Amino acid sequence: MDKVRIGRVVKPHGVRGEVVVEVTTDDVNRRFAPGSQLDGVQGTRGKTLTVRGMRPHQGRMLIAFEEITDRTSAESLRGLSFYAEPLPEEDGESFYDDELVGLAVHNGLTRIASEGCGPSIGHISGVQHTPAGQLLEVLIDEGSNLPNAGRSVLIPFKRPIVPIVDLEAGLIVIKPPEGLLEL
Repeated sequence: MDKVRIGRVVKPHGVRGEVVVEVTTDDVNRRFAPGSQLDGVQGTRGKTLTVRGMRPHQGRMLIAFEEITDRTSAESLRGLSFYAEPLPEEDGESFYDDELVGLAVHNGLTRIASEGCGPSIGHISGVQHTPAGQLLEVLIDEGSNLPNAGRSVLIPFKRPIVPIVDLEAGLIVIKPPEGLLEL
């Protein structure tokens, strides 16, 4: 498997070279541990940085690097995306954002015998990481009979609501609580 994106520098923080990183991995402590070497890409440039320290801050992480010691240097990292080899799955229940984006979304509350998993209502257009957990951004199909056809809705990525993720079939099945798809 190719490398996966594990985070992106949003902006500098303070005057000592820390940066705000939007993390897209569920193993922050392992990926961004002090001493770790991170491979980054910014436009067409590649850059390797060594983590000096990290700490949580307002739902994101503040990361300090050995090579970056002031705000001016930190500013030059804005937009840098970090990539790494996928971690071996320990429980089979972890998914990378890149694996989820594009999957068809089927409503499991309504069954279609030929599909066995309910009608397709749209596809995953993004994944948001919040302090409360991951949210799947679902773009509802224009032809859907839902009131928000053509717009995006956010679905909590929790087992009771998303009981099936089938990467091979390219789909997920949701069982949304009443009203969730009408928001």
